[in-house]
Amino acid sequence: MTNGSAQISAAGDVEAILLGDLASGDAVLATVTPIMRHLLDGGGGTIFGDAVIAGVRGMAVDLARQLLDAAASIEGQVERKQHAASSIAELVAALTISPALVSHLHALALEWKLAQSLQARLSLDPVLSPLVQSEIASPDAERAALAMRFLAAQARFCQDQRRMQLPLTELPGDLLYGTLLALRNVPLPGGDADAQNAETLIRISYHESRTRLGLASRFVVGMADNGLSALSVSNAGSALFLTALSLASSQDRDLASLMADESQLARLALSLRACGLKQPAVEEQFLTLHPDISLPEGFDRISADQAAALLAQSAQLGGN
Repeated sequence: MTNGSAQISAAGDVEAILLGDLASGDAVLATVTPIMRHLLDGGGGTIFGDAVIAGVRGMAVDLARQLLDAAASIEGQVERKQHAASSIAELVAALTISPALVSHLHALALEWKLAQSLQARLSLDPVLSPLVQSEIASPDAERAALAMRFLAAQARFCQDQRRMQLPLTELPGDLLYGTLLALRNVPLPGGDADAQNAETLIRISYHESRTRLGLASRFVVGMADNGLSALSVSNAGSALFLTALSLASSQDRDLASLMADESQLARLALSLRACGLKQPAVEEQFLTLHPDISLPEGFDRISADQAAALLAQSAQLGGN
C-alpha cells in the first residue's frame, strides 16, 4: 500500500506482499498500548497525536472521578464531588495498568478523530448518518425505535468526546469489572465499604445491551441486508462502519478502530475483503478513508476466504 498513484510492485505473490504488510502493521500494534501507557505516565505518527493522547488521558481521569464519586455517595445518590488530585492520580494509575482499558480508550479516541475527519472532509454528520436517518424512517417500529436509541447514544458519545469524558456505564462489561477491581486496590476513606458501595451503585445502573456499542451491534445484526450497507463508511458513519467491519470480519471492534490509521492499510483492505466486499467496494472505502492510497496490484485475485486466512495467519504469527 503506497501513497499517490504509485502502487505496490506486482513482483511476487500478492498474498506474500499483503502478509508482509500485515506483519509490519502487527509490529506497530504490538507497541501501541505500551507507548500509550508511557505517554500517559510521562505527559506527553497520527496514531499518537496530541489530541488522541489528551482524549485518552481525559477519559481515564473522568472514569477515576466517577468511581470516587460513587464510592463517596450517600444513600445511593451519586453526585459530582471534589476529590484530591492525588486520589485521582492514584486511581488513574491503577486503571491504566490495564492494557485492555488503555487500548479501549485509545480506540474510542481514534474513532472520534475519524468522525471529525469525515465531517471536515465529507460533511458527514458524526451523529446522523444517511443509514441511521433511513432506519429512523423505517416502517418497522422496532427498527425505528432502535435507530432512535442509537442516535441518542451516538449524540452523547460525541458530546462526551468533546469534553474528553466517558461514562462508566458505557464500558464493555469486562472492562467495567476491571475498573471496579482497580477501585478496591486504592485507599478510600471508608475502606472496603466505600468500594462495595460504589460497585453496587454502578452495577445497578449498568446494562451492556443499552450501551452505545451494544446498540450499534444490535443495529447492524438486525439489518435486512445483514449489515452490508453498513460497510460503507460514507453511508453508515464511522461508528456503525467500525461495528459492521468488526462483526463481519470476526475481529475485535477496538482493533477495527485502529484500522483507519495508515499503519494498518493491509489489515483494513483484507478485512473489507474478508467481509465479502468486491474490489470496487473496497476501493470506494479506501477513496473515502485514504484517498491517496492505492490497493496492491493483484488484490482483486484475493478471495474473501483467502483474506480471512491471511488475517488468521497474521494473528498466529503476531500472537494476537
